[in-house]
Amino acid sequence: MSVDGEVRRLKSEADEPGWEVDPDDDWGVAVVATVGRQLKLRREAVGMRAAVFGEAVGYGEDMVYKIEAGKRIPRPEYLDMADEVLGAGGMLSAMKEDVKKVRYPKKVRDLAQLEAKAVEIGVYVCSSIPGLLQTPEHARALLESWQPTYTPEDLDRRVAARMARRSIFERSPAPALGFVLEEATLHRKVGGTMVRQHQFERLLEMGRLNNVTLQVMPLDSAPHPGMSGRIELLKFEDGTAVGRSDGAFNGRPVSDLRELRILELRYGTIRARALPPGESLALIEQLLGET
Repeated sequence: MSVDGEVRRLKSEADEPGWEVDPDDDWGVAVVATVGRQLKLRREAVGMRAAVFGEAVGYGEDMVYKIEAGKRIPRPEYLDMADEVLGAGGMLSAMKEDVKKVRYPKKVRDLAQLEAKAVEIGVYVCSSIPGLLQTPEHARALLESWQPTYTPEDLDRRVAARMARRSIFERSPAPALGFVLEEATLHRKVGGTMVRQHQFERLLEMGRLNNVTLQVMPLDSAPHPGMSGRIELLKFEDGTAVGRSDGAFNGRPVSDLRELRILELRYGTIRARALPPGESLALIEQLLGET
């Protein structure tokens, strides 16, 4: 796309704020500050005023100053346009990879890094479909229900972060993935009919993968250890592991062997009481047909 064509596309976004920097994310703050400083130095080196530069890239002067001051995370297209307008020869565009990582909330980024290294992951979720199995539309509908409400930009950021974690399914060799979800979450009307249908189709697609075990805890099940909240277990190639549960150890990540055994016992009990994978997929197929 030409510069003129890209500018026209961006004009409609001129007053739209960029992503805010998480003040508790030290690495993110440093990255955004460095990117902003490089943008400012390059702009000043070619003798272009902020107002003129903003007009060239399709953003307001105030936004240019905020990005250069490290107060806003620049969008990828902003860096591409800045690179072309300022004749940076790819230097500014190259910063998109670091900026892309900063877009995501720190907690999500940290979790994604662990998932990227794990050879085995087990997840039980009692109140929603696991994030790794959600479609973008389902994730958006869920996040839109949260209070206080997210800004449109923060909502986009969180949906994108959740979807980025799905790259785990493309790893080779593929990790062993186990999911247990409550049947009640499948009956909850998240989004419209099409959203629900696509979500059921996504569950069936993932549940049929050779490295994925998907189980459903039926509505008529007896009380079980997962009723106190989410459980996650991640195991790594070197034999170490990390676990977390809403109902144990104050919800903090644990790696102590004694604490991990407790979580493994709870997760094993949950899997034993859930429907077998075949019956679980049959139930999802039935719900898809009824949607």
